[in-house]
Amino acid sequence: MTKEQLQQFFVSQGDKSFRGTQVYEWLWGKGAHSFDDMTNISKETRQMLDDNFVINHIRVDQMQRSSDGTIKNAVKLHDDLTVESVLIPTPSRTTACVSSQVGCSLDCKFCATAKLKRMRNLNPDEIYDQVVAIDNESRLYFDKPLSNIVFMGMGEPLMNYNNVLKAIEKITSPEGLGMSPKRITVSTSGVPKMIKKMADEEVKFKLAVSLHSAIDEVRTSIMPFNATFPLNDLREALEYWYAKTKSRITYEYVVWKGINDRRKDVEALVKFAKYVPCKVNLIEYNPIGDDHFKQAPDETTDMYVRELERNGITVTVRRSRGKDIDAACGQLANKS
Repeated sequence: MTKEQLQQFFVSQGDKSFRGTQVYEWLWGKGAHSFDDMTNISKETRQMLDDNFVINHIRVDQMQRSSDGTIKNAVKLHDDLTVESVLIPTPSRTTACVSSQVGCSLDCKFCATAKLKRMRNLNPDEIYDQVVAIDNESRLYFDKPLSNIVFMGMGEPLMNYNNVLKAIEKITSPEGLGMSPKRITVSTSGVPKMIKKMADEEVKFKLAVSLHSAIDEVRTSIMPFNATFPLNDLREALEYWYAKTKSRITYEYVVWKGINDRRKDVEALVKFAKYVPCKVNLIEYNPIGDDHFKQAPDETTDMYVRELERNGITVTVRRSRGKDIDAACGQLANKS
């Protein structure tokens, strides 16, 4: 319920509207999981709330810690479905990797989550609660508040567009977590229409695109939905995004042996990366038990780095975190 709806409910019960504001603050600002937690509200009112409402909060059902400090949460939802979220610590910051769907709407062949059937979209509060849980863990285990959020967990965020944006609105609101939108990155496999819609709404968070090939036939072979949303459409949407937001794009890119390890693959990426100001993250592949996908040798990654840098494109090689607990990119599949 919105704050206004809560206020109206209390007025309809013959109470003051500010009571709705108090409840709203407990739910979003303090992350209350039960009405009994709302200590500045009378017992009678708490009982009345309990009789009329339910708080469908998440529960961290299982927490695993990696040898590198990464934490993976198996998050139980109110209907007993499970998603996973990850806390990634570094000396300077902690990042939450959150899920937006139970399973995934898309069919990327290298991703464990894609092998799960999409059960449903997460609600805004379920996305928000993942962040609250990770913020609490960040404070408890690393003595610092959560600094960054990436929508790179289970699901395609742009296939749950409205709920993801509502969750971000709450996360960035002073009445919620008050985080800067510039510390939030939404990662998409590339849904052109929704990228344009975000641009039109003048969002302030960052955009990342899971690219992996700038050649249509190669990309379609590993990300079959590319047949529906080809690279030309994606390029046009990203140009539109940059024209509207002036926010540069991050391309996530894994180099696999025998798939995208040729010089022409590098040249295609260089050409694609020049259309819009961007940076490229070359990501280590995390195995999901499919022998078709094998990490390319370091010399191939070095070739990518050389060519991108020679063409003035910012590139970073990212090493995986949490691989030993199946918490790394592409490994989230409710396996513990």
